[in-house]
Amino acid sequence: MTVRVRLFAALRERAGSDEVELELPEGARVGDALERLGDLAGGLRLVMAVNREYADADAPLAAGDELALIPPVSGGERAEAFSSLTMEPISIDDLLARVRDPRAGAVVTFLGVTRDVDFLDYEAYVEMASERIHAIVSEACEGRAVCRVVAEHRLGPVPLSEPSVAVAVSAPHRAEAFAAAREIIDRIKAEVPIWKQEEGEWVEGTPPPTR
Repeated sequence: MTVRVRLFAALRERAGSDEVELELPEGARVGDALERLGDLAGGLRLVMAVNREYADADAPLAAGDELALIPPVSGGERAEAFSSLTMEPISIDDLLARVRDPRAGAVVTFLGVTRDVDFLDYEAYVEMASERIHAIVSEACEGRAVCRVVAEHRLGPVPLSEPSVAVAVSAPHRAEAFAAAREIIDRIKAEVPIWKQEEGEWVEGTPPPTR
């Protein structure tokens, strides 16, 4: 059976390609695919995803599956939740407009900006990153009295002092707004497959959690 393997960041550079195809026997598991790839992933702490869901080495594979090898990542009334990835500069005014709500007595924003270097260069497993950010934003709204929530992450080069990630939350009261914003940015940094290069070197992060 044929399995498509997606490669990102340092793995993509090692392979000289962003994907490879593997021929594996029926009943193969993720660990078998890793063994077949040999030294390609050597020395990297990897997390795997099968069809955009985090998986361990014992997870089964089927013909046509997409296996992604992910280096450590460098994050009352029903609320309205929005999220996006963008190659364009993040507009703070746009974020604030999207969370404006007549029920809200508090608006909390968080910006993660480039510091100390001329720019940082961000890369993502776009399909999975989009789904994970949307899930994180939606889950942060559950059980909380928040009105509107938006999270946006920029890809590509982000110049000094410009935001690479932004979160905005509106709520009737500040405690819920702060709590939701904190959960969202912490989970984006920890779980979403996005990587950054600083002065040509990939910045080491932490492996995202698996289920």
